[in-house]
Amino acid sequence: MPPRLLSLAWRVSRFRFWIYTGGTYVVGYALGMDSWTAFFDPGYVLFLLYFFFPANLFIYGVNDWWDQETDRFNPKKDVKEYRISDADGRSLLLLLALAGAVSVALLFVLDTVGKALLFSFLFLSYFYSAPPLRFKEVPVLDFSSNMLYVVPGILGYYLASGALPPLALVIAGYLHISAMHLFSAIPDIGWDATAGMTTTAVVLGRRRSLLLCLAFWSGLAALVIYLAGLHPASLLVLIYPAVPLALLLRDGLSIDRVYWYLPYVNTGLGGLVFLLATLRTAAW
Repeated sequence: MPPRLLSLAWRVSRFRFWIYTGGTYVVGYALGMDSWTAFFDPGYVLFLLYFFFPANLFIYGVNDWWDQETDRFNPKKDVKEYRISDADGRSLLLLLALAGAVSVALLFVLDTVGKALLFSFLFLSYFYSAPPLRFKEVPVLDFSSNMLYVVPGILGYYLASGALPPLALVIAGYLHISAMHLFSAIPDIGWDATAGMTTTAVVLGRRRSLLLCLAFWSGLAALVIYLAGLHPASLLVLIYPAVPLALLLRDGLSIDRVYWYLPYVNTGLGGLVFLLATLRTAAW
C-alpha cells in the first residue's frame, strides 16, 4: 500500500478507538476459551488483526464518507479526529473497498453462526452512518446500533468456545455501549442540532441524557458485580456511573474533557477482565 494511502488509512481508522473492537474481541475470546493455549490458534490471530485495523477502517471510513456534510459544523474533526478533504475522496473509497473485500473474504472462513455474527457487525457498521437507514439520526436506534462494538466480543467468545456467551454478558455489553454512545453525543448536541440531526442526546438534552447514562451504567455495574460474585475487583466498575453522577452534581465539570479519559478507563478495566479470564484458564 502506498505511504500516502496508508497514512490516510491510519488517520481515518482512529487509532485511539481500535481498542473498542479489538479489545472487545480479545476479552470475549478470553472469557470463552478453556485454555490460554487457545491464543495460538491461527483463527484467533486472524480475527485479532482484523478487528484492530480493517474493521475500524470500515466503521470510520463509512462514517467519514457519509458525514461530510454534517461534520463541517463540528470543530472536533479538526482537533481529535481527521477531517477528510475533497482530495481524499477517491482514496477513501479505495480504502473502503479494500476493507470491505477483507471483511467479505473472512465470511468464508466462518461457520453459519460466525457468518451471521460478522454480517451483523458489517450491517450495523455500515448503516449506522449510511442511508437509507442511518441509525445515528434515529433516537434510541443511534445508541442501540452501537451493538456493533459488542459483536466482536460475541464472535470471539463463539470462536473460543463454540457457543454463544450468556445473555447476561450480552446485556451488560449493550448497557455499556449505549451509555458510551449517548455520553459521547452530549458534547455534540449543539453541532448536531445545527446540522439538523435528531439524536437521542439532542431530543433529551444534556441533563436527561446524563440521567439515562447513569441508569445504563448503574445497570452495568449491578450486572458485573453480580456475575463476578461480589469479587472486590468488580467494584471498579462503579467508576462508570460515578462519571455522569459527578457531572450532574457539579455543573463546572467539562464533559468534553471527561469523555476523552474514558478510552483509558475502558482499556484498563477491559485489560483487568482479560487478565483474570486468562489466569482462570491457566489455573486449570
